[in-house]
Amino acid sequence: MSTYVLVHGAWHTGELFEDVARPIREAGHEVHCPTIAGNAPGDPRTTGLDAAIASIVSYLEDNDLDDVILLGHSYGGMVITGTADRCPERIRRLIYWNAFVPNDGEALNDMVPPHYVALFDGVSAASPDNSVMLPYPIWREAFINDAPGELAQAAFDKLNAHPYATFTEAIRLSRNPAEMDLPKSFINCTEDTALPQSLGWHPRLSEKLGLFRLVQIPGSHELCFSDPAALAQAILAAGRD
Repeated sequence: MSTYVLVHGAWHTGELFEDVARPIREAGHEVHCPTIAGNAPGDPRTTGLDAAIASIVSYLEDNDLDDVILLGHSYGGMVITGTADRCPERIRRLIYWNAFVPNDGEALNDMVPPHYVALFDGVSAASPDNSVMLPYPIWREAFINDAPGELAQAAFDKLNAHPYATFTEAIRLSRNPAEMDLPKSFINCTEDTALPQSLGWHPRLSEKLGLFRLVQIPGSHELCFSDPAALAQAILAAGRD
């Protein structure tokens, strides 16, 4: 039995990973789906990246979790990278699912196309708490392009505003991911167009991991909604010894 901790992306909560966690638990593993600080309903949307990372470090410590297979989705890649830098002794393997892979001093916004930065700058400037929400047309066409319209809308309705400071704050690491003495995997959904494929997740970001295991699977950036069972199997393949 292994212990998996699934760290969600922007606009999500840990609860939205439960359909993915279920088949992994049925395979005999322990699975945790925490919500990052700043993303739970009622959390202040002024949370920065450092506090977001600290919340997952605290979750591992408070639950006395060791030998963890730690997965991060999208923005969650920023969080698991910082977590691995702060408490590597608790982690067995890192899994990045179409996730950002930062080096020291990089912010998430350094890794997205300029049109996204301009969009998020404008949305956050109009928000009273500097939060950002993803416009539905981008969600529908680029994030969950493999789902029927009804499912796309139902999933969108579960999202919540995200603290923009986590996109603009640079990460501080003692070692870059490629230098971390931890096994790493990258799950790449081949129809993911949340980033333009000319500036996509793999190989542009995955190669920053150094040595890593690649698991590729058909699907969009939001496979956790459109085919959670298939994603669960990919996670098991990425996490096995």
